[in-house]
Amino acid sequence: MADEQHRPDLHEPDHTAVRVALWRALHVQADAPPHVLEDEIGLKLADPGQHWRERGDMTMPGVSGVRASMVARARFIEDLVAERADVGATQYVILGAGLDTFAQRRPELGSRLSVFEVDQPGTQAWKRQRLDELGYDIPPWLTFVPVDFEAGDSWWERLTAAGFDPRKPTVVASTGVSMYLTHEANTATLRQVAALAPGSVFATTFLLPLDMLDLDQRQVQEFSMRNAAASGTPFISLYSPGEMQKAALEAGFTKAVHVSPDDLAARYFADRHDGLRPPRAEQFLVAEV
Repeated sequence: MADEQHRPDLHEPDHTAVRVALWRALHVQADAPPHVLEDEIGLKLADPGQHWRERGDMTMPGVSGVRASMVARARFIEDLVAERADVGATQYVILGAGLDTFAQRRPELGSRLSVFEVDQPGTQAWKRQRLDELGYDIPPWLTFVPVDFEAGDSWWERLTAAGFDPRKPTVVASTGVSMYLTHEANTATLRQVAALAPGSVFATTFLLPLDMLDLDQRQVQEFSMRNAAASGTPFISLYSPGEMQKAALEAGFTKAVHVSPDDLAARYFADRHDGLRPPRAEQFLVAEV
């Protein structure tokens, strides 16, 4: 990529996106099968070097639970997309897509939909370059939607300009994003998605306040918060499940279901004997239009 280094629209993704990709790959490499999600394409995209498994964020206390959360949330979203596609959803929007590899791993599902990846312009340009270098074509059903959030771009306007149809049933996913946004920004997103066509669904993760966590999990989350702040992406918004459900209903959704880590553990980790489980910190909200 040496020839691309001087292009102003290309810059590497933030540390958070890279960490998520590496944790997903580490699940395949370090945890026994069956794997909740098999994704090493993100590792190829990130290309972190030979000793990436020795990084502090790959070896920190409680990291097995963190990677369990990463693969569980990705699997849950993709299962939800499949379920909704079977009952009429025709579009899938990934907000803050980062190094998401759904389009590369699940073409049999993605090709049934119009898939839109929304992210910062530089990150998307970098990702497209890496996909090209690795030999991955951009399928006709995948659209990259660059949104310059820092410049005040409206993701909704950019999305509709890219061919998104708000009159069609849609799955909108936003994982690992809400804690970086203000409460006002999260509320605005809820209202925007709640105005979509009937049959649409919004799936988002959120983090619990520290006082709702056990001591050991609180320490892990405090570690993550310090790392996030040091990387320039501090956690801003934390929610209780009741607060998140209330916000969704007030935004106009007809139904708001809380999905806990225990629910995910029962669904994806029940037959494991290695203790791998998602911790309580990250929760899911699934809201229906």
